[in-house]
Amino acid sequence: MTRLIFIPGNGGGTTQDNWFPSVKKELEHAGIEVIDAQFPDPQLARQSFWLPFLLNELKVDEHTILVGHSSGALAAMKLAETQKILGSVLVGACHTDLGLETEKLSGYFDTPWDWKSIKAHQKWIVLFASQDDNLISIQEPRHIHQQLGCEYHEYKDQGHFGGDYYKPDFPELSMAILRHLKR
Repeated sequence: MTRLIFIPGNGGGTTQDNWFPSVKKELEHAGIEVIDAQFPDPQLARQSFWLPFLLNELKVDEHTILVGHSSGALAAMKLAETQKILGSVLVGACHTDLGLETEKLSGYFDTPWDWKSIKAHQKWIVLFASQDDNLISIQEPRHIHQQLGCEYHEYKDQGHFGGDYYKPDFPELSMAILRHLKR
């Protein structure tokens, strides 16, 4: 059975914030099991806590879809370097530490990205980005898209997709997942 796991961003974000609940409702209505767990280490979202939590507690496997927002997208990509998953949705993603100490402490940037493995370990990847994201330059997701050759949606007015304002709905995300599951 297909399972979907939400991975929030750092800074204390949770899977109960913004668009996560509405997307959960839409996907559960379509028969997908959605996991919206509380993650350990919510402020820094360190790789050393999050990847073992995803593997050992949430039991990510080849039937799992990961939906990561911001730092959650980093966790999804790093996990896919070594673990087979069904697919992933990356929202407001970056590939550098942005010159921020909190991002450096996360551990996601300690080793180079293995783009080939990230792509090979899943059937599909969807990336959402916005030109007006005040936290992540549009060059970051454009680079990720170039490396992964994934489905890419670039907006002009979505900011950090709820990381910087209240965004209660994200139907485009739900539709992208459902579209991939019907293939």
